[in-house]
Amino acid sequence: MSERPRLGIFKFTSCDGCQVSILNLDAQLIELAERFDVAYFVEASSRLEDGPYDVALVEGSVSTEHEVEQIRRIRAGAAQLITIGACATSGGIQALRNVANMAEWREQTYPHPNWIDALEKSTPISAHVPVDSEIHGCPVDKLQVLRVLSRALLGATPDLPGSSVCLECKRQGNVCVMVARQMPCMGPVTRAGCGAICPSMGRDCYACFGPTDDPNVDALADQLLALGLRRRNVARRFRGITGNEPAFRRLADRLENRDE
Repeated sequence: MSERPRLGIFKFTSCDGCQVSILNLDAQLIELAERFDVAYFVEASSRLEDGPYDVALVEGSVSTEHEVEQIRRIRAGAAQLITIGACATSGGIQALRNVANMAEWREQTYPHPNWIDALEKSTPISAHVPVDSEIHGCPVDKLQVLRVLSRALLGATPDLPGSSVCLECKRQGNVCVMVARQMPCMGPVTRAGCGAICPSMGRDCYACFGPTDDPNVDALADQLLALGLRRRNVARRFRGITGNEPAFRRLADRLENRDE
């Protein structure tokens, strides 16, 4: 019996990008495997052992009845459950269907719609079971994952940033793309953690890491309108990758309910 903490890494409805980010730890992944007994990680190994687990990482949203049952089993057998990525923390890009007619989409998209066994809504893991901590991003930052797992080994709580991407831009000396180029950037309301990748490349932020701890979405919406975007286009900016996050969803709902 291994004395190392047992780690399970699970996938639900997602693209696997967050698990690939973990694999991209390279040499640090080997060090991680030396400290954890990786008992379940389909993306990396054929060794698939049942729980209990000391730590379970879960990627992906809940989109089927089978996944509802599966996440309850994982939660029952995990001392800590940590969600990784936008799909697991907010429902992901597939949560766009939450504001659409699912039955109509099914009929228009699939030649045999009766074969599709999906819930009407795509929901985050926290909508179904208690979650101990969340790592945001699309995909997650691999070093944030490593940091959270390292702190779990020490019995410490995660200390991930809740501030905005704008702070990362300032630290890197980036010129503000909203001020200098009039781009509709979501950085002011988006959680730091990506390293301001898009603004560093001269592009506007798309809110991949979801909202900050205290996002002023109304102020940003007013600024985007002042840049010349129509209300429906501002709503679409908030309905993106992390659009199912309550702060973003409520703002988009209000904008779409107004007349042009």
